[in-house]
Amino acid sequence: MTITDTHSTTQAVSARALTKVYGSGPTAVHALAGVDVSFTAGRFTAIMGPSGSGKSTLMHCLAGLDSATSGSITIAGQDLTTLDDNALTRLRREQIGFVFQSFNLVPTLTAEQNILLPLQLAGRKHDAGWLAQVVSTLGLGDRLGHKPHELSGGQQQRVAVARALLTRPAVVFGDEPTGNLDTRTGAEVLSLLRSSVKEMGQTVIMVTHDPVAAGYADEVLLMRDGELVGNLTDPTPEAVTAALASLGA
Repeated sequence: MTITDTHSTTQAVSARALTKVYGSGPTAVHALAGVDVSFTAGRFTAIMGPSGSGKSTLMHCLAGLDSATSGSITIAGQDLTTLDDNALTRLRREQIGFVFQSFNLVPTLTAEQNILLPLQLAGRKHDAGWLAQVVSTLGLGDRLGHKPHELSGGQQQRVAVARALLTRPAVVFGDEPTGNLDTRTGAEVLSLLRSSVKEMGQTVIMVTHDPVAAGYADEVLLMRDGELVGNLTDPTPEAVTAALASLGA
């Protein structure tokens, strides 16, 4: 099934005939079965489906964290499947932001140092004005000198979001970004991701199992058995819950 967005012709990420097969022969598992999908720039998309549907595999392949068996993936005009390890590392560092469930902050660094780390690793100077805007938007101005253990879970995830946004990536991928947060803090982080789309023009693609989290997205893509089987525009938690129930989730 092909999922395309008609709102714009500007695509931040696209995949064509994407497959991922684990194993071989009669025991082979087809985690992705020829997925065609495009994600419009400046929109927030959630990917959902039952356990084993392939949603996490799809995100990991799109983000260059896992290699596809066949097919193509394009981000910022580059096909990830044709890049060598060094070129893929550069692309991930410069064009892709990540927000994980586990925060992945360096414990010995301050919040500001964690935010700046990807640029420092790339040997690039940061834009002070953009840093100030990101920090202000995420409400981190009085926490920049704190180390992760001095921050709440929500504050740590805000640092992770700031780190993801600072390079002005083509896309930010979120892998269950609110999975380790309480309901109130999770809502704050989702609102921040929503704001990054609305106010900064960021593209966000998030895998989640939570219909409430998906309700913050512009669109929800539904997966089952390694295939895209439907989508919801302007989703509500109730509509997402009903759609997941129809998939057996």
